[in-house]
Amino acid sequence: MGRRRNSPVNDLFQGVRRQSIKVKVCLGCLLALCALVAMRFWVKNHNYFFIASEVVHVAGIVVLIYKLTTQKTCSGLSLKTQELTALFLAVRLFCSTMMEGDIHTVLDFSTLVSTVWVIYMIQFKLKSTYIKELDNFRLYYVVVPAAVLGVLVHPYTLYNRISRILWAFSAYMEAVSVLPQLRLMQNAKMIEPFTSHYVFALGISRFLACAHWIIQIYETRGGYIFLVGSGYFWILAVFLCEMVQTFILADFCYYYIKSKMEGQLVMRMPPV
Repeated sequence: MGRRRNSPVNDLFQGVRRQSIKVKVCLGCLLALCALVAMRFWVKNHNYFFIASEVVHVAGIVVLIYKLTTQKTCSGLSLKTQELTALFLAVRLFCSTMMEGDIHTVLDFSTLVSTVWVIYMIQFKLKSTYIKELDNFRLYYVVVPAAVLGVLVHPYTLYNRISRILWAFSAYMEAVSVLPQLRLMQNAKMIEPFTSHYVFALGISRFLACAHWIIQIYETRGGYIFLVGSGYFWILAVFLCEMVQTFILADFCYYYIKSKMEGQLVMRMPPV
């Protein structure tokens, strides 16, 4: 009496935890594959994946806003990730307004406004709680390579060359914008709930966007990668960017789910 019984889900998770790294990777790939197959048959219009991805990103920003307004602290948040996010959103919003002007433009605008507000709160209102020493990722490590890639590999469309280069730059920047946040969390070792919720939302967002590309490539038997008029390497480069983002966040998502299944309020990052 008084002994706590583990649920079947916890038993399953503990069993997975005891497996080797190779087995865990295989199980993760199998789970992702099953999710892709399910979405392939359930979602008819694949453009919904991108819309869902952006909506989940907005939801993650809302979580940050709730944290900043209720707890009055920005501890655990990377200002540099927010600055990179605002940068690629601003560039993409400019290009989207000039080139498309659809639902994606509206979602990008709302996300950009929310991100700028988060930056304002961190830099001015809650500056005393910002841990600058832990947020030590050097931005030029990602901004300069993204700019160079944008000049070298960009779409070939009817729009002017500057717009095409900027569009490519925003795509490359988005792929690595979360790196400062991950670096900060690795330095801090422990992550409070709202920050972990936000990063997990980014992981789900990137998985949905990546799912769109994988399904499109599968249905066209690889032909989608080399679409006529899009440049020989542009579609392939964008797909690789999505894959990079997904893999960067996959490890965090695993430990996030693990911590929630074990009932941990504060998430602990594993040693490097």
